[in-house]
Amino acid sequence: MSQTRSTSRRRQRRNKAALLVGIPLALTAATTSAMSATATTSTPAASTASTASAAASALAGVTDVADGFASVNALGQNGTYGGRDGRTVTVKTLADLEKYATASEPYIIVVAAAITMDPVGKEIKVASDKTIIGAGTTGQIVGGGFFLGQGVHNVIIRNLTIRDAYQGVWNDKEHDFDAVQMDGAHHVWIDHNDLRHMADGLIDSRKDTTYLTVSWNKLSQENKAFGIGWTDNVTADLTIHHNWIRETEQRNPSTDNVAHAHLYNNFLEDVAGTDIKSSYGNYSRGRTNMVLENSYFQGMTNPVVRDATATLVQRGNVFTGTNGKNESGGSGSAWDPRTYYPYALDKAADVPALLKSRVGPRSSVGMSAPVKAAAVTTLTVAADGSGQYRTVQAAVNAVPANNPSRVVIAVKPGTYRELVKVPANKPHVTIRGTGGSRTDTVIVYNNASGTPKPDGSGTYGTGGSATVAVDADDFQARNLTFSNDFDEAAHQDIANQAVALRTSADRVFLDGVVVSGDQDTLLVDTASKDRLGRVYISNSNVVGNTDFVFGRATAVLDKSVITLKKRWNGTSAGYVTAPSTAANRKGILIANSTVNGAVSDRSFYLGRPWHAGGDASLDPQTTIRNTSLSAAIKTTPWTDMSGFSWKDDRFAEYQNTGAGSGAASGDRPQLTAAQAAGQEVADWLGDWTPTAS
Repeated sequence: MSQTRSTSRRRQRRNKAALLVGIPLALTAATTSAMSATATTSTPAASTASTASAAASALAGVTDVADGFASVNALGQNGTYGGRDGRTVTVKTLADLEKYATASEPYIIVVAAAITMDPVGKEIKVASDKTIIGAGTTGQIVGGGFFLGQGVHNVIIRNLTIRDAYQGVWNDKEHDFDAVQMDGAHHVWIDHNDLRHMADGLIDSRKDTTYLTVSWNKLSQENKAFGIGWTDNVTADLTIHHNWIRETEQRNPSTDNVAHAHLYNNFLEDVAGTDIKSSYGNYSRGRTNMVLENSYFQGMTNPVVRDATATLVQRGNVFTGTNGKNESGGSGSAWDPRTYYPYALDKAADVPALLKSRVGPRSSVGMSAPVKAAAVTTLTVAADGSGQYRTVQAAVNAVPANNPSRVVIAVKPGTYRELVKVPANKPHVTIRGTGGSRTDTVIVYNNASGTPKPDGSGTYGTGGSATVAVDADDFQARNLTFSNDFDEAAHQDIANQAVALRTSADRVFLDGVVVSGDQDTLLVDTASKDRLGRVYISNSNVVGNTDFVFGRATAVLDKSVITLKKRWNGTSAGYVTAPSTAANRKGILIANSTVNGAVSDRSFYLGRPWHAGGDASLDPQTTIRNTSLSAAIKTTPWTDMSGFSWKDDRFAEYQNTGAGSGAASGDRPQLTAAQAAGQEVADWLGDWTPTAS
């Protein structure tokens, strides 16, 4: 291939808004029309039999996993993915909803009607491993809500309207009728709901409920919006982002005794001319340690309050028409949310308009006609023979040439020691691990540049060493590991370039994966020098030591962790990126991520320019922005390669943090705000919006 690198032993190193975190991109008109059309009966058996397949096809969004603290691996639960591994059922009655929500096995429960609770105030006791998701705007819970008790975990409540349990008393002390109440639960994601007009409160997170993310909801018409606490322990971790809280008086939220409370990009609005007046906004109570970022407070009384025993750090918030207390400070230890998970901040000034258009259940509003969901074919792979195929490549081989619609290859947990190639004539393929963790399903091999081919026709080059090679457009992968475990120590007779994953296609979407190797782990390539190849990698982990993200593709690593690894002999030295970008194309963008690893301080470069084959017409580019850099990064983070100076190409940073970040200098270019505005994720992706399928 035209980008083959030398194997010489001398080279021993070597809509912007459409991508917002938590937006259910697949919950569009296709979802709404397909689910509405299939939910034609309320009997459990008929509902399951007649609608599960169609709902699963339409609801690509149910495979989404949580962000924030709900994404953290803790308490034996690796992230929050709800009922992803169970059956999909569609319900229209209270009996069906309660049957599946309380079941011991995992379920994706699609609510396709307005279900009235009986008696009023009933809270269904949800069991672990559930996704409860509304079908467009038709999914409503009227007069009651949900309860998650001690130890309940891995629950997603999404795209629902939960409303109208109000009993006529504003500050109701008698009726504890919440939309969602959690007592000692963990790993819960409450996302894109409309919660309003209940009795007592809308959300209660109580009794050490932890690893909770509440995002993209509208909370309104209530005395108490969101209460957190009811404990003397200080152990809970929670994330609250992109919520519109309006026409509520108190608990907006009130956050009591929370170890790590991260609130960002919320819109708190006290609407003028109404009978509901705010008494306070965000409240850091007890011994809470809160980080409050880029939120917008409009008309609020006492917009930000803290107890003397609490800690509250404010950054980038906007206040308009507010009055009373606006506090920060405290003696608690400073903490950085990015040490726990990646995230992206929207500008505070943009938050009101953004949330007004994006929060709450998603529907087909504005569509002139229903859009039919494309058919999805699923092929199962299991090494033990319990699937349709024993190897991943066998399933790929079964995909028809020039297939017009999505084929999902569902791979059961296990280690698959094989080479996989998705050829250019098989687009629209998704390879998805079905385990509870991205490390449960592993595709691994050990070829390297210089490894003899089994047919005796020579040796593999760098690109040919890939464990998994993707040449087909519109490829997706999620919830699995790609690995190359080539043993460098045992094979010092050949080069160390050993690729785990190679892509040479357009619109490649990798979400929630691990790509692991040593040198040349991830090759993001294009089909040819004049072809565009866009790759979007999110919520993932890339591991390596030398040039381990490299190639000429237009590639984004977003909300991900880049792990630096020692070399085979225990030394710490390496390079994160080696772009080989064509002129007038965008190269590698690392955004909203974390770069760290168990290596020596100041031992790794962020990148260097790879002019493949000595091609001086190339214009390599790496931009690293809004990313936490560990002390492993050198103070002069860019370096030359093969006689080409990095200063003649495009290498820059913007608003990075951590011990490895640094101020602008001749050896450390920083983008201006104006330049950074043109180097965001959406600028890299152009007219493509990655959507889970």
